[in-house]
Amino acid sequence: MNKASRFAKIIRVVTVVPVMALTTLSILYGLRPSIFQGTFQYILSIIFLTVLPISAYPLQLILPKYRNKGREGQRNLALMMGVSGYLFGIVFTLCSHATKELLVIYLIYFLSGIGILIFNKIFKIRASGHACGVAGPISILVYFIGIKALVSVVVLMMVYWASIKTKRHTTSQLLWGTIIPLFALIISKFWLSL
Repeated sequence: MNKASRFAKIIRVVTVVPVMALTTLSILYGLRPSIFQGTFQYILSIIFLTVLPISAYPLQLILPKYRNKGREGQRNLALMMGVSGYLFGIVFTLCSHATKELLVIYLIYFLSGIGILIFNKIFKIRASGHACGVAGPISILVYFIGIKALVSVVVLMMVYWASIKTKRHTTSQLLWGTIIPLFALIISKFWLSL
């Protein structure tokens, strides 16, 4: 394996959805702490958006239904655990009267997860969950921090390159995955404005 291929694999590992969620939450906690109303909500958001989704990887090794299904089983379990975490976040936010900003974050993740499911399972269009998991945090950062957060688009471009280099996704799959969280943001904002 050459250096470019190794670097591409590293990029894909460090930009998985839970890592991007943790990075985004930490940036927001540093720059916009009022979104969380304190450390407790920040920690819970890490549990809902990072810990639960990433738990799919060790769980795959012990759950008989997913153990022998390889990468596809891992992907399906990760999506299920992710959407569960996002849903728990929404329920917590609604029950605890947390900020609308925090609710927007959970809704973007939840609607993005549902969007990936709809595209992949119903429309049979393979949308990249990896691209979605990077584009979503970028859209969240731009929404809350402003245009200066667009610098993070460099990360998305690196993910595109790494995904194509490792033959994990085509350009169209990456584009579909990128579009889904943008619509999730628009839908979330529209729903909360009603």
